[in-house]
Amino acid sequence: MNKKGMFFTALAISILSVFVLGYGIYLINDERVSINKRVDTMNNFVSMIEDDLPRKLYISGFRSVFLFEKRIVESGSYIDDVENRFNELFFNGTLYGSDEGLMNGIIFSDIESNYNDAGNRINVDVNFSNPVVNISQEDSWRIKISIVMDVLINDKSGLALWNRTYTGENYVSVQGFEDPLYLIKSNGLIVHPINKTVYTTFVTGGNASNLLSHTRNGYYKNSTSAPSFLQRLEGDLSANENGIESLVYLPDLSTQGISTKEKSVVDYIYFSTDNPAFSSVAGMPSWFRLDNEHLDDYGL
Repeated sequence: MNKKGMFFTALAISILSVFVLGYGIYLINDERVSINKRVDTMNNFVSMIEDDLPRKLYISGFRSVFLFEKRIVESGSYIDDVENRFNELFFNGTLYGSDEGLMNGIIFSDIESNYNDAGNRINVDVNFSNPVVNISQEDSWRIKISIVMDVLINDKSGLALWNRTYTGENYVSVQGFEDPLYLIKSNGLIVHPINKTVYTTFVTGGNASNLLSHTRNGYYKNSTSAPSFLQRLEGDLSANENGIESLVYLPDLSTQGISTKEKSVVDYIYFSTDNPAFSSVAGMPSWFRLDNEHLDDYGL
């Protein structure tokens, strides 16, 4: 009887041990599934931020350039420092100390706050720190907006966190924006949007019809001897590898009562004090002149 009792006791202990072990494995697996789901949720949230931040950079950059040009029209003067003024707009929402409502929702603190509101719905904290934002001329036709910052995304339950240095960027086309050079030099009378020329050849066999159309339509071409768009915002007419230039259509000035000058119609030359040697061009109006260094550029 004692042997039988010991046998059944051992059997019961064995069965109970198997049950406890199985239940423990079940709990571990269940916890692992929960952790995996939580990590997947955080990963999806992080991916959302990485995909969305460049869009916000684009909006900030586009609106900043719009405000720069608005300021130029209203003040009649160039932007003194595009880089610093962009930082002022991006971080403070102000330009020269004045609040700019157009920046609401897309300044740095607003962007962080918006992501925190989204994070609260999945029990996640978002923290951005040490941000460095930059605006630069990527090429003749695009402005680059970039940001580098430390990003900490932390699960409020302490389960997991995501910590890294984030680098994001986006590009704003300069096409469609008004050329600050024309705004200033015409006292706001001439609106001259930047549009890339449709021509690659300007003169063929003495036929200058493409050159005349290029000039009349106010088209721009890339030029390493011309200032970039960002330089034009500052009134800096020095050469840049990402420069652009147009040819001033003098009848537009005359129509606005602006006296014209007898010099090269390359915009950054015409609107400056420089006056290099120039030539008239066969097949073009009598007022049209190009400085000798630009003749080759236009197939002359």
